[in-house]
Amino acid sequence: MTLDLTALGWDADRATHLDRRADHRPGRVARVDRGVCTVLCPAGPVRASLGGGVLAAAARDLTALPCAGDWVLLATWPDGPVTVETVLPRRTALVRRTAGKDASGQVLAANLDTAAVIEPVHPTPDAARIERLLSLVHESGAEPLVVLTKADLAADPAAVARQLAELAPGVPVLPVSAERGTGLAPLRRHVAPGRTLGLLGPSGAGKSSLVNALAGAAVMPTQAIRRVDGKGRHTTTWRALVPVPGGGAVLDTPGVRAVGLLDGATGLDRAFADIAELATGCRYADCAHDAEPACAVRDALDSGALPARRWESWRRLQRELAYESGRRAARVAAERRGGWRGGRRRTGRPATPPTPGAL
Repeated sequence: MTLDLTALGWDADRATHLDRRADHRPGRVARVDRGVCTVLCPAGPVRASLGGGVLAAAARDLTALPCAGDWVLLATWPDGPVTVETVLPRRTALVRRTAGKDASGQVLAANLDTAAVIEPVHPTPDAARIERLLSLVHESGAEPLVVLTKADLAADPAAVARQLAELAPGVPVLPVSAERGTGLAPLRRHVAPGRTLGLLGPSGAGKSSLVNALAGAAVMPTQAIRRVDGKGRHTTTWRALVPVPGGGAVLDTPGVRAVGLLDGATGLDRAFADIAELATGCRYADCAHDAEPACAVRDALDSGALPARRWESWRRLQRELAYESGRRAARVAAERRGGWRGGRRRTGRPATPPTPGAL
């Protein structure tokens, strides 16, 4: 088996890192299992453990650990083992807040050219979930998409797409049916040679079925949603990069139950571009959109031009980001004083984060 790395996105800029380490070879991480990486290389996939430099970097910042989508440099030792020695700089990264108390992040996927928020039309699309995930995608640097799966179950999927487009200013909303193979053409251009499409959404949304449809083969396991409540089961429990015939790749992520925002002020502004635009019309630049006079946002709420549900969603995410910003500041200050212990200040008082939106 041979693999053309340029079809997966290897280019001259990334090759400059290899020029400085001629004794290493490049590859792209397809998946990570308990610290062991499956890396796609020209001669085929190899299994590699983590080298000392990578472990040292991860001790300072867990986001330095390799993840699916990363480009890495490998070393092969005389007695046979292969290690990941370098994680090349990421051009984009989907980072969510970890569930722990240390105000840190977890990289879900790296080097995505396009990241699609996957939402099923059945039983009912979750507007708040779409907004939250779009904030994450916008912050990642990848091109955002919204993909409505199981479109064959909707009487008028185009109408659903038009309705949800109001939640995604400037973002294409594509209804597709992997079951029938319809609506895939606009999506395929995001899986062109050298490009990677990432899929992010809840269990049962049809991500694995979409990967199989784009790859033209059953490369990911699938499982039907429960008929009783329409909820999905966790079929994929690991992130996997899947090369697509003809070039390009799709990265499937597990159906995460919750995605906490870590540092997404820019992403939030882009996901809620309509509110950000309204805010420019307020009399005061620091308007809190509460009781200030001549507030364009309050005027839009009063007239119904801005739905109350969307406003509350924005406020909830703003509060979450403000909370996380405070936690990070406290952690950094405590680390400088030597007083941070596994998510607790020296007083022993735990930092309790708000619960992120359930997926």
